[in-house]
Amino acid sequence: MEEIKLKARAKINLTLDVVGKRENGYHELEMIMQTVGLYDEITIKRIAEDEIRLYANVAWLPTDERNLAWRAANLMRQTYGIKGGFCISIDKRIPVAAGLAGGSADCAAVLVGINQLCKLGLSRRKLEELALTMGTDIPYCVRRGTVLAKGLGEELTNISPACPICHVVLAKLPVGVSTAKVYQTLQWDKVEYHPDTKAMLKAIAQQDVDKIGQLLANVLEDVTIPMVPKIAEIKQAFLEHGAVGTLMSGSGPTVFALFTEKETAKKAAKMIRQKFAMKDVFVTKIYHVSREKHERRKQYDRHKI
Repeated sequence: MEEIKLKARAKINLTLDVVGKRENGYHELEMIMQTVGLYDEITIKRIAEDEIRLYANVAWLPTDERNLAWRAANLMRQTYGIKGGFCISIDKRIPVAAGLAGGSADCAAVLVGINQLCKLGLSRRKLEELALTMGTDIPYCVRRGTVLAKGLGEELTNISPACPICHVVLAKLPVGVSTAKVYQTLQWDKVEYHPDTKAMLKAIAQQDVDKIGQLLANVLEDVTIPMVPKIAEIKQAFLEHGAVGTLMSGSGPTVFALFTEKETAKKAAKMIRQKFAMKDVFVTKIYHVSREKHERRKQYDRHKI
């Protein structure tokens, strides 16, 4: 196998809580993360030349060592003595700097892809350990699914059953938000309303989409919404157009909303595009990793026949 294609999927935070701060300044987190259907497509090819070539359909995206996907390929080459190099193409569909972990997902896909392409036989745990050297949310992007994350975000526990499948609308405002600035500004010990993580876990276990929607919570909204007030306006508009719940993802500026009916989700997305003159609005759904494994198995069986 000389080429492989993968889907690097976006994530949302069903809950995001800051429960402490370490002496080094890093925040202790507790959050429930969820993969959604929106994805970047990553193509990795082996080449004879001893170099990494990275291409993207977004002209201004860095294609050198500043890009996490490039760094992931370089890490795999150096760590495992891989001869030759790689040509990596990124077809970006996840908005950049959106709180959806698009760059981290691309990085994770390259780790997973090179492991398969070069037949390294690395376990998921080992890939997660490698991922952690490049960023605290990249191990989750290797694992994906419905996951409780603690520590700096790298202590991962699978949640089973997974979040019930429902429809998700993502709306990314055309503004930039510095994650570092948001965390620096947050006074975590003065936050009045923290997510009820236990109640959210119970709602997921009961597969109660309405309750999940009611329990969506993100303490970083306390910082980002005053910086970008339209986030609150978009949330209110979603609720007025049938969403069972809505929340800012990560440090923003993307707002997501959950819907039980696809047509309601599509109508809400259209409304958001028009009312707020937004381009980056996507209708997708909760994504289950088990479904992808099932599809791969079906493809394998068809080829075997």
